[in-house]
Amino acid sequence: MTIAKPEDHGFDAGRLARIDAFLDANYVANGKLPNAQLLIGRDDAIVHLSSMGAAREGGAAVDDASLFRIASMTKPVTSVAFMQLVEEGRVALDTPVHHVVPELKGVGVYNGGGAGMAFATKPTAEPMRMIDLLRHTSGLTYGFQNRSNIDAAYREGRIESWHGNLDLDGFAAALGKLPLEFSPGEAWNYSVSTDLLGLVVQRVAEMPLAEVFRTRIFAPLGMHDTFFEVPADKIDRLTDCYTLAPGKGRVMYDQGAASAWSRAPKLVSGGGGLVSTALDYHRFCRMLLDGGTLDGARILSRKSVALMTMNHLPGSADLASMSRSMFSEATNAGVGFGLGFAVTIDVAPTLVPGSVGEFYWGGLFSTAFFIDPVERIIMIFMTQMSPSNTYPIRRELKTMIYSALN
Repeated sequence: MTIAKPEDHGFDAGRLARIDAFLDANYVANGKLPNAQLLIGRDDAIVHLSSMGAAREGGAAVDDASLFRIASMTKPVTSVAFMQLVEEGRVALDTPVHHVVPELKGVGVYNGGGAGMAFATKPTAEPMRMIDLLRHTSGLTYGFQNRSNIDAAYREGRIESWHGNLDLDGFAAALGKLPLEFSPGEAWNYSVSTDLLGLVVQRVAEMPLAEVFRTRIFAPLGMHDTFFEVPADKIDRLTDCYTLAPGKGRVMYDQGAASAWSRAPKLVSGGGGLVSTALDYHRFCRMLLDGGTLDGARILSRKSVALMTMNHLPGSADLASMSRSMFSEATNAGVGFGLGFAVTIDVAPTLVPGSVGEFYWGGLFSTAFFIDPVERIIMIFMTQMSPSNTYPIRRELKTMIYSALN
């Protein structure tokens, strides 16, 4: 790995260095975050890579080999795998989901009930289509949102438990027994849509989702440190993971040395199950920035990447006007949603520097990435602290990165 001189790629080295000082003073030294790793790239070069804090309690410092749970940064990987199958003519964006997942045929929209009563439903105005899974307009939800009788039923059935009783087939069957929150295409709600998309990929490709990722994406891209289950010979590199507990502050969520990610999950989560490194995820982002190819490996066509990074919300709406979600990885104003990630459609309402067409997402444990195809900038931020909306660090980082441009 080579770190290029920032000045050779249009960055002010002094202004990049002050980002590290900011991270240390405001987040790591005071214990708000256990650690922090920041990678900034331009074109195909890495111009900045910094690490601070311990990988494990009382252990060695984070370094470029450290493994992080990237949670919802898994979603773009699942979306890319699906688009590969679209390119091969094996499925389409407007394919009704029940053509591949018949367990969802006839699922209705919530029309009352729950909380101990049987659900009443009404028919959907339109069938749920594959595009609804990619852009989170499916009517599905997440149990942890704690906002409706439907997500309460998700929690009761442990539908999202990776180490519960459900595999992907059982997961689909359970979803098929519950109503949607709205008719597909009518609203945006962050949800298990991408987990269901993972099942679609698995069934269409006729191989386990983890194997699809390994053979069709990770191996061609040289991403040898990205997986659902951390191999035994790499578990010493997995960082500790924390959560914020009311009244207690930061508490341990998952110890690296005895991690749940060291075991194969029952429910392979295309919506949030991967572990990776900043360097591996940078290769994935470079592939997207370079129109679907990296070092001679063609993952997608440039036109597929262009399609993925357009706003696909109905009526060219933004999330501010379409979101019903109490949980969002995006600041809603000026932000649309493409096929697997948020897309900036109007910079001014976001109140943060950026470019029209940049795309991004983050994960529950406060990891984040963005790709700006105008300035050709990639950012990857790694740490391990949930929930991701505890601190405004993503907006702060983005502002400071753009301020370092010459």
